[in-house]
Amino acid sequence: MNPRTLNPSMSSLLAFEASARHGSFTRAAEELSLSQSAVSRQVQSLEELIGVPLFDRIGRHITLTEVGKIYSVEIAGGLARIRDATVQAFAYRSGGGSLHLGVLPAFGTKWLLPRMSDFYAKHPEVLIHIHSRVGTVEFASTGLDAAISVGDGLWHDVVSYKLFDEELVPVTGGAKSSSKNLEELDDLRSVQLLQVAARPNLWIEWFKTQGKKPDKLKLGPQFELTTHLIQAVSAGIGVGLMPRFLIRDELASGTLRIPFESTPPTGTGYYLLIPPHKINHKPMVAFRDWLLGQLETSD
Repeated sequence: MNPRTLNPSMSSLLAFEASARHGSFTRAAEELSLSQSAVSRQVQSLEELIGVPLFDRIGRHITLTEVGKIYSVEIAGGLARIRDATVQAFAYRSGGGSLHLGVLPAFGTKWLLPRMSDFYAKHPEVLIHIHSRVGTVEFASTGLDAAISVGDGLWHDVVSYKLFDEELVPVTGGAKSSSKNLEELDDLRSVQLLQVAARPNLWIEWFKTQGKKPDKLKLGPQFELTTHLIQAVSAGIGVGLMPRFLIRDELASGTLRIPFESTPPTGTGYYLLIPPHKINHKPMVAFRDWLLGQLETSD
């Protein structure tokens, strides 16, 4: 196939995207500072190039065809990424810019966001757009520039920086808890064990690290977010298994308590993940260096 067929002109794509968004050649022309006939010709040229109609034309009214609807979604996303890349290129010369960061929701809420004012005080020219992500992060399909995830450190095709180990501890509620008589690990077999949906085997793996068989466990409901799990444990619904650093406030206030000491599992931790081609991006360097510096001052 002729490469030109797969690479329509920018002017025709802009005309089509604006027309699809407004549902009107006239309004698209006003936005693009062109004549209505010029926009119509650009769209017609695009249709001739790819060989399918993108609009149904009834008099002066236009509506997207089925293929036009699909094409408009893809083109709008592509143009948005081009605009974002151009803005970043302009900002790059002044040392500014932005990056899109994927974070685990609880990590973002409980640890990262309370510290972000310090970042902006030191780097007011950089914007960090934060997106909640649970599970595996696919950089190519999400448009993310970096991510903070939990794992075993065996990351592929990314540059990783370890932030800290994940210290998992069993926790129960305070005054509302029906699990006040937990004195040792085997007592957990008599209570409901709450779970995070993304890590359904966490309790089983944790029991193994304690040298115990993971049998006769009363695995309870799953929660998509760790923040929901914290609330459920606080309400006395069951016992949770959580990273200690995420629940420091609740432990200090007595909303949650650790009923007995256990052996912290090893092997998993929190990591900053960056695709190799983004590693020297100025906003990325500023955020990475700031984030690693936060670890030195964290209690």
